[in-house]
Amino acid sequence: MLVTRVALVGQPNCGKSTIFNHLVGYKATTSNFPGTTVEYLSSEAWIAGRHVEVVDLPGTYSLLSADAAEAVTRDYLLRGGVGSILNVIDASLLSRSLELTLQLLETGIPLVVCLNMEDEAKRKGMTIRTDDLSRRLGVPVVSAVAVRGVGVKEAASLALEAAERGASPPPPVYGPDVEGAIATIAFEVERSAMASRRSRLTATRLLEGDLAMGAEADRENRGLTRAVEEAEAKLRMCRGRSGDEVLSAERHHTAMALSEAVSTLGTPRVGLRDRLDTVVMHPVMGYLVFLGVLYAFFTFVFQVGGLVERPVLSLFDRAVGALASVLPQGTRAFTVLRGLIQGIAGATGLALPYLVPFLLGLALLEDVGYLPRVGYLLDGLMHRIGLHGKSVIPFILGYGCSVPAVMATRILESPRDRFITAALAIMVPCVARTTVVFGLVAFFLGPLLAVVIYLVNLVVIALAGKVLTRLWPQVTPGLILEIPPYRVPSPRAVAGKVWLRVREFLLFAWPLLIGGSVVLALLEYAHVDRYLNLALAPVTWPLGLPAALGVPLVFGVLRKELSLLMVFQALGTTDVRAVLSPGQILTFTLFLLFYVPCLATIAVLWREFGRRKTFLLVLGTTGIALLVGLLVRGIAALAS
Repeated sequence: MLVTRVALVGQPNCGKSTIFNHLVGYKATTSNFPGTTVEYLSSEAWIAGRHVEVVDLPGTYSLLSADAAEAVTRDYLLRGGVGSILNVIDASLLSRSLELTLQLLETGIPLVVCLNMEDEAKRKGMTIRTDDLSRRLGVPVVSAVAVRGVGVKEAASLALEAAERGASPPPPVYGPDVEGAIATIAFEVERSAMASRRSRLTATRLLEGDLAMGAEADRENRGLTRAVEEAEAKLRMCRGRSGDEVLSAERHHTAMALSEAVSTLGTPRVGLRDRLDTVVMHPVMGYLVFLGVLYAFFTFVFQVGGLVERPVLSLFDRAVGALASVLPQGTRAFTVLRGLIQGIAGATGLALPYLVPFLLGLALLEDVGYLPRVGYLLDGLMHRIGLHGKSVIPFILGYGCSVPAVMATRILESPRDRFITAALAIMVPCVARTTVVFGLVAFFLGPLLAVVIYLVNLVVIALAGKVLTRLWPQVTPGLILEIPPYRVPSPRAVAGKVWLRVREFLLFAWPLLIGGSVVLALLEYAHVDRYLNLALAPVTWPLGLPAALGVPLVFGVLRKELSLLMVFQALGTTDVRAVLSPGQILTFTLFLLFYVPCLATIAVLWREFGRRKTFLLVLGTTGIALLVGLLVRGIAALAS
């Protein structure tokens, strides 16, 4: 049975993902575009009683962009198979958003416009007449406030109806000279081997200088190539600009005219959020607010995790004691079962108590709208380091997981920026490393030192970035970053995000944690662990760490949370303070923060940058980890 496919298309931060989640819930499949590492989301949903595939494509400002993420959105739409497009627009940025809408009309794919964030437009004093806009565009237009679910189902139902009708929307009409140039080229397209394509869309793309299509036209019909050259020459004579510049100006003018014709501007309401942004994004106060938020965030995670950790670990300690009363200690059966119990204890009592509140806090900060403001602050830092402002995005993703952070470097056009950003992003403490920070430093030494760990991490990343960009100098352009309005988070959306990550932990990390615990127990039983510890002695000895911590570092390459669990098993106690000094705890944690990334990250680095560069990154991060660890050991020795 053929399933109708509806594609969500819009500019970044227009609310596409919110609409997607309203339609399909948090059960989407993440896929890569063929031949790239750029991801899109897809899921099946029931809309108006019918089976539909909904696809959330990467946000794009234009269908002409050379940006990898934006280019694949265009290619996905033009290769066929999309029944209709649901074009999500930020109503408060109507004029700019309509420029993409005009390009989508040119594709000939059935289109419905979802005028999202209508409440934000009203706050800015804008009143938009949707019926008038619908009449002028020739496609249905629906007002919506996606965060509250208003208008979402109506927009989706209209997109489904448009797909079933299959009628192409009317293309936008430009100036007479532009329309004449398009018509001339379209006539030649219909006479060429490219006649099976949409003639107007093909003509427009040829006039804009689409290199791939131009090469195809040159192969198929030299007459078509001459027609394009003559049409562009006439436009250049009349307008003094190239075809792509003329079409861009026409779309901009048409979008401005449409916006002015269908909207009325009143007096904007200046409220608390506007005054708040003057502080939150201030070049000095903004960083103080950031530090305050960071400290409050970590304190919240620590307090919640601490409440759960002690009673849960105590329960499993009693279980090990009960096991010892049933089975003789030192036997293989006792060793395996003890490893199993300790593995479940670590996964349940060490990882989850900190993971869940961390993900909850991160989802709240994201949905409130604070994380993009952090990106704005860090953009200035990126340029001082010598990187493109877009590098902020992989860095922010890195706090969740290093794998998507590395993949997100695809948004950077420069190979130099991609490599340096990936090198720094893998040093950002992901959720797994954060679990170690909270389970060791915050729990045994207090949340303030956990904040210090993160500040040290930022300083080291900044210094490493400065060195790399000095070694590989290049001028980097600025960043246009959308700052969404502050929102009251939807409990359902926040819960969905948290559950997605917790489910991933339960499905992938839990088996590794429990299985790793059993393997370590067997290694101890067979006395193999001493050889692993001996092999890691060149690392643990100069750092002043017990040799037994070598095995946790080995297992940490598989999954960083494993290191936390292995520390307790290797030391034979959950009371780490009884065995390690504060300086040793800090040294071990900071080394773990920077050294070899997990295997999944190494695999992505290999695919993105090749074997040689991956080896350099692994070697470099380990070297930085050793240097930081030695410095901390020295400072701790002086302080004691």
